[in-house]
Amino acid sequence: MSTPRSLRRSRLVARTSIETSRGSFAALAAAPTRGVSERQPALLVPGYTGSKEDFLAVLESLAAGGRTVVAIDMRGQYESAPAPDSAGYALAQLADDLVAVAMAVSGGAERVHVVGHSFGGIIAREAAIAAPTAFVSLTLLGSGPGTIAGERAQALRELLDYLAPAGDDREAMTIRIGQMWDAHLRPQAQAEGTPPDIIDFLRQRALRSCPVGLAEMAKHLLDCPDRTCDLAAAARWPMLVSYGENDDAWPPDAQDAMAKRLGAERICIPGAAHSPAVEAPETTSAMLTTFWNQAESGH
Repeated sequence: MSTPRSLRRSRLVARTSIETSRGSFAALAAAPTRGVSERQPALLVPGYTGSKEDFLAVLESLAAGGRTVVAIDMRGQYESAPAPDSAGYALAQLADDLVAVAMAVSGGAERVHVVGHSFGGIIAREAAIAAPTAFVSLTLLGSGPGTIAGERAQALRELLDYLAPAGDDREAMTIRIGQMWDAHLRPQAQAEGTPPDIIDFLRQRALRSCPVGLAEMAKHLLDCPDRTCDLAAAARWPMLVSYGENDDAWPPDAQDAMAKRLGAERICIPGAAHSPAVEAPETTSAMLTTFWNQAESGH
């Protein structure tokens, strides 16, 4: 889970909705402060339990590079509408959503840079394989080749076990999520010194996100195929694999090995863990801007 350090939004970052052939998606958008966008737009995709707010710290600085930058809530995340049933959270369905958003952001006249954080990287990968002509570059940020392991995997299994008694009843599932928040996650966040307004936001985000989507995405993270070879075969654009030096989701060594298999550029971000856009925003912003500019120039 990414925890924004601040919810303050610059006047240059606007709340909006991205209207697509597959529905409406909640978003935060930032545009260059002067003139028109000179470069191709970028699309930022959050990870599991995350939302567009996870990118608040980098949106303005990324837009200052001369491009429109949009961060979204995927289907069922926070302020984006849920799927009608669990089938709507299949990897292929979420990837089709992302392709539709990319087409809307680009206006159909150009391609977009896409950045997928953690689980968002898995969906960005699926979208890039399905529709390679929609993108101009792909960045996998703290996102591994497949199934997650270790303590995070155990936490996902415990979450699924906790939600199991509610069955498919979304209201009952949401009640249980609220109980879990109040009994365990709130005290943990308070002990870590998380500001009260951030704690309130995190609880609200958890309760407003679709619980069925939460469960289905957890299952994907526990049983996700390694599609590195498929991605390498589909690639028509530069790729970047970046991760914090202290990433505790997918080990840095695993992400480094994936990058080598992809022939992708690899950047380890000092001082960051699993959420570089939150933990090292200036470094992350500079890295992405440089990579995007090089991708557009054909280098």
